[in-house]
Amino acid sequence: MTREEAQLRITTLTNELNKHNHLYYVLDQPEISDFEFDQLLEQLIQLENQFPELRSNASPSQRVGGTVTKEFTAVKHKYPMLSLSNSYSTDDMLEFDRRVREGLGLTNGSLFDDATVEYVCELKFDGLSIGITYENGELVRAVTRGDGVQGDEVTTNVKTIRSIPLTLHGHYPTTFEIRGEIFMPRPVFEAINKEREEIGDAPLANPRNAASGSMKIQDSKVVAARKLDCFLYNVLGEDIPFQTHFQSLEAAKSWGFKVNHHARKCHGIQEVMAFIEYWDKERFQLDYDTDGIVIKVNDYRQQRALGFTAKSPRWAIAYKFKAEQVSTLLEKITYQVGRTGAITPVANLKPVALGGTTVKRASLHNADIIAKLDVREGDTVFVEKGGEIIPKIVGVDLGKRSEHLVPTVYITHCPECHTALVREAGEAAWFCPNDTGCAPQVKGRIEHFVSRRAMNIDSLGAETIDQLYEAQLIKGIADLYDLKMEQLLPLERMAEKSATNLLAGIKASAEVPFERVLFSLGIRHVGETTAKKIARKMRSLEALMHADRETLLAIDEVGEIIADSLLAYFAEPAHRELLERLKAAGLKFETEAPAGGTSEKLKGLTFVISGVFERHSRDQLKEMIELHGGKNSGSISGKTNYVLAGDNMGPEKLKKAQSLGVKIISESDFEALLAQNEI
Repeated sequence: MTREEAQLRITTLTNELNKHNHLYYVLDQPEISDFEFDQLLEQLIQLENQFPELRSNASPSQRVGGTVTKEFTAVKHKYPMLSLSNSYSTDDMLEFDRRVREGLGLTNGSLFDDATVEYVCELKFDGLSIGITYENGELVRAVTRGDGVQGDEVTTNVKTIRSIPLTLHGHYPTTFEIRGEIFMPRPVFEAINKEREEIGDAPLANPRNAASGSMKIQDSKVVAARKLDCFLYNVLGEDIPFQTHFQSLEAAKSWGFKVNHHARKCHGIQEVMAFIEYWDKERFQLDYDTDGIVIKVNDYRQQRALGFTAKSPRWAIAYKFKAEQVSTLLEKITYQVGRTGAITPVANLKPVALGGTTVKRASLHNADIIAKLDVREGDTVFVEKGGEIIPKIVGVDLGKRSEHLVPTVYITHCPECHTALVREAGEAAWFCPNDTGCAPQVKGRIEHFVSRRAMNIDSLGAETIDQLYEAQLIKGIADLYDLKMEQLLPLERMAEKSATNLLAGIKASAEVPFERVLFSLGIRHVGETTAKKIARKMRSLEALMHADRETLLAIDEVGEIIADSLLAYFAEPAHRELLERLKAAGLKFETEAPAGGTSEKLKGLTFVISGVFERHSRDQLKEMIELHGGKNSGSISGKTNYVLAGDNMGPEKLKKAQSLGVKIISESDFEALLAQNEI
């Protein structure tokens, strides 16, 4: 393919991907499947790798992430990001309306004057405020709110958010800024927390903190995996051709931005109050969090006439919904043991109505939260639901505390097996280390092992696992493969057909591929995606068990915490014995998928990449090394064969390579190595 042909194809693919991206993420009207979209994207990436000079900063390929930002640069806002004054009652809103009308000369000062102002009401999203600058229709910069005067530039991370257009269409200003709110949809938040709990990580606190924290992650590939979303709601610039705020929202929608369709024009404060009343009840039906309503004077001329105070605009206000809160008696604090051994304290409450449901229990999260709240059995506590699914205790009514109540002392031993609890440095939770003899852990690990995304033994539910465990037929996952028909038939509700299906399901699980077997082991911090990357890189359990820390850290998505967790798991004799039994049962401990390499030219060679390159990104070079059988490492050692050095190579790496006599090659040398298998 010639350069001209490649340019034409890249343009066609870019336009097609942008169209489908907008249909899916903004309009929610997909026309093609995810697989078809991914195929088009893969074609584009391959062409851009072949012709890197044709890759645009606004290419759809930039959304997949991969760039690592070492630190986020502080950028001063061209237009300060002021906060809004808050209101919490009808009286506050009536007073705001009176001030607006008075400021516009539409009232004689009476609170109930007949003159009305046109307002725009918008849902107030609970996320991270962002300002995004576009020049000539392309996204050039994204900056967080920060302190309102300056914020952090997070352009690379923002580009991973699919609902934010990289290029615009229609008639837009040459240069402008648009502001909005980055948020994590609740279904995404729940899915992430489910996986985090499966791998033993602490769950994210709430969608707002999750969205805010995601924007400060240095690896944009991780940000892309968070599946953030964004609503845009304010257009700023020197030459904005609109007379009203609502017109600007409609225009932004036509340019390709995701504008929340619940925004409404309201004539006068009574319509505003009706809008607030409606959403105070309906907000819980949304799949994202909203904590209030933003009310703005619609007419730009009126906005300019009203102006600003030192801290906020006089023409806008935020009405904050009251969090649903009740008080009730904390009858008892109990402790649950999770699959990974994490101990979760639970507040058992006197039943109380909250958010349309009867609440009997609330999570107390960990020992630090109990100490911070100074919550005690017998206290009257305040319970909130708000946008949260799980109720939480937010405080204690000290005025009702009896002088006889004693401070809560967190348990020191497992409530199930009585093993002394441990707490690792940097961890919030206490853990029971008895992972082979603590009943909730053992049964929880078996449930994880047989789950659909792991070994997929669908004939084994939690009730059956509990039955088998109580009958002492299984004490761990390996025992499943020793079960016999004559052991199962005497069990209650276990007819011959049920027993046959169960044994058939266990036997069929031996065909599950290695990557899912690895995930099914329940190694702490090793989720489904990470297990897949480890399996494809290491190829066998044998290789993984003998891998050193450096080798593990070279695997994509494996950081220090995961590497140390793997090393600790395989160092445990009980785990090694378990793996031997599973191997004897016929489980797949080697990957049968092709390695994906295009050759073995670099087989047996270890590379360290350092510096900035002219024709390839560092990730592209790493991929090329792996495709040709080589190995990437993050640090130079005596096992390193080559240091692939670009501009601005780290001086310490250069010094170490020279001291160890490791050969340093350039980007051109590397290309020659691939072409001829020699330098």
